[in-house]
Parts: sequence; C-alpha cells; structure tokens
Amino acid sequence: MKSDSKSEILWAPWRMEYILGVKESGCIFCTRINQENDRDNLILFRAEKNFVIMNKYPYNNGHLMVVPYRHTSEFDSFSDAEKLEMMNLVSKSMNVLKKTVSPDGFNVGLNIGKIAGAGIDDHLHFHIVPRWVADTNFMPVVGQTKVISEGLGETWERLKEDF
Repeated sequence: MKSDSKSEILWAPWRMEYILGVKESGCIFCTRINQENDRDNLILFRAEKNFVIMNKYPYNNGHLMVVPYRHTSEFDSFSDAEKLEMMNLVSKSMNVLKKTVSPDGFNVGLNIGKIAGAGIDDHLHFHIVPRWVADTNFMPVVGQTKVISEGLGETWERLKEDF
C-alpha cells in the first residue's frame, strides 16, 4: 500500500486492535485465570500462587508476563512465598525463552502505577521481554511499526512444550 508521499506504509493490526478495541470489563488476568482454555487465553504455566501468560500485544516475540493469582496493586502485600514463586517463574520463563527463541538478552520489569507505564495498574505483573541484537531498528523509529515475526498461536505451541 502506497501513501500520497510515495513512501511504503506497513500495517501492524494487532496493536490497533488493542488501542481501538472495546476494553473488557473487569480484570483481564482474573478473567483469564478462571477460564479453562489455556491456549486461547495464552496461559503457558500455572503454579500454586502465580501463572505465566503471553502478552497478547507483545513488544517482541515471546513477550511473557508472570502474574500472581491474587489481585493487588501493592507489591508489599505479597507474602514471601508469593514473591519467591514469582521470581522463580521469571527465571523459568527466561530459561524457556533461551531454549526456544534464543534471545541475546532480556528486559524484565514490573511497572507499578499508570505513571510508571502500567497498562493494567490494578493487578501487578512482571514482564519478560526477549531481546535480540538489532531488534530495535528503523522500523519502529521511521515506520512506526513493530515487526513480530511469528503468530501468537505458533509461539504458544513452541513455548508450552518447555513449560
């Protein structure tokens, strides 16, 4: 598709779906965890106090989140057992990603509050984003488009085997 300025326009429809889409009521994490279809909900692993889920609108292929079952926005409210399991799942997620998608590094983070960048600020969760050399290239800067090279279903299938 060409624009009037004769420059190439690339379309990243999964982001616009999130931006313009109808937001579901309630907490998406609490809703997903109470459903049974883990593949449709992109849940890769359920532990005792936390679970691992793929980000439906990823920053990179394999973008995972570790989410506590308990709905809270206060990090200090977690028990030591919840925090330990959470960090163990962050580590497990990184190991699975190393084996499955061979990243060169990771961004791992917890955004607390909207001002800190939390898109879902009432249910804390860790992000694990695999990174590759040159994955931040001209596309997002010039084309305002992020290239995701594999579909969520295919990535889920590959990651699920190792969880």
